[in-house]
Amino acid sequence: MKKFLILVVFILFALQPAEAFQDVIALETEPSSFSDTMLDSIESDDNPVSGVDTKTIYKEKESENNIDTKPQNNIQLRSGIVDYRPETAGAHAGAFLLNVLKDTAKDVYELEIERTDVPSQLLKDRLTFDFEKGPLESLHLWSAYQMNFSTNIEQNADTDSTFDVGLINILFDGKFRGGKENFRIMLDPTHRSSHPDFMQTFFQDVYVESTRIPHHKILVGNSRPGVGVEGAQSPYTLSFINRSQISRNLSNMRKFGVRLRGDYSLVDYDLGMYSSSTNFTAFFPGHEFDGWVNLKPLGKTDGKYGKIVTGAGIQSGEKHGTSYYMTGAYAGYRYKRFWTKFEYADANGSNGGSGLTNARSQGMFVTVGYFLTKKLELLARYDHFDPDKNIARNNRKEITLGTNYYLKGQALKLIFNYVFCKNDNADDSHRLMVGTQIIL
Repeated sequence: MKKFLILVVFILFALQPAEAFQDVIALETEPSSFSDTMLDSIESDDNPVSGVDTKTIYKEKESENNIDTKPQNNIQLRSGIVDYRPETAGAHAGAFLLNVLKDTAKDVYELEIERTDVPSQLLKDRLTFDFEKGPLESLHLWSAYQMNFSTNIEQNADTDSTFDVGLINILFDGKFRGGKENFRIMLDPTHRSSHPDFMQTFFQDVYVESTRIPHHKILVGNSRPGVGVEGAQSPYTLSFINRSQISRNLSNMRKFGVRLRGDYSLVDYDLGMYSSSTNFTAFFPGHEFDGWVNLKPLGKTDGKYGKIVTGAGIQSGEKHGTSYYMTGAYAGYRYKRFWTKFEYADANGSNGGSGLTNARSQGMFVTVGYFLTKKLELLARYDHFDPDKNIARNNRKEITLGTNYYLKGQALKLIFNYVFCKNDNADDSHRLMVGTQIIL
């Protein structure tokens, strides 16, 4: 019982809110966002097809005198939490808990994370639990927080400053016995004034996934469909505080369905049949098919000439008698510290972040990035969106300059964005945004 109580207290402490930034869905002049290394889409969405080797993400610093930092005296570790022993922890559980927190803080300080193309967690070892018996092999508990402070400066209007908690996620990732199936449950208690029903957005990812077919994953449940490249990307790897306009308006929604994803050295694909309902607002108001294929012509060169990804896809569906159809194309290149990405979308009706609409819209963006150091990244993006091609002079343009500083990879980073918004039917505006993300 003491072990259980101590574990519960530790997890509750670890899941307390921290700092982060915003993943917004909006038609207005909110800035867009992009992933650091979305060049391989298999590594950039919420659940990569190819398993990520955690040894390539997490590295511990060596102590100053090369002293072995492994636990001494044969103390048994379970998920990084020392089993409670009066002889090692003292007579009181409080002293033991304090020692655990001190050790955790030291581990986080010494943790080095260099990769920025996949989500990483500060407490991955300590919040991952392995089971010898039962249906589960392992369970990983983690959470993500994003916050930002923004100042909007409009011509002929007052300056407006806001502080937003843009994202709070609590995730449960589990692997079933045998290692061929896994599941994810993601809860989102983030307050959103645009969604009055709290429970509709509380459950986000809820699915079971199988890897029994080589190079493939079959997913059943609620997930983010593969509509476009950035639209299907995890919010934890975005380079800017917000997604691009085509991503946050035409995609960036979760839907319930069956999904097949495949990955080979020269090609990967994402095919799915879904209910056209979003946020569990209706049982089955219609159907939707999403398909995307990426070609990787340099996939067998081991990165000698960089990475090139070109892709295209479609979305076709019907909801409450309204049909929608969208096509998209993508191209990306990465070489050493430099990367660039381009994406285009054309929609005859859509069912994404801006809701169900029969408007004919189109948009594109191009982003370039460069790592000055392993931790400091400079970014620039041009973003153009026409929400309705039947209406003249309503285009929206955004030019964004940004800087990311990765203290601990994506697990702890600082973000600064400057956005110039130029709308055909509204005054120009400038926006300064400072954000942060922490993933425990």
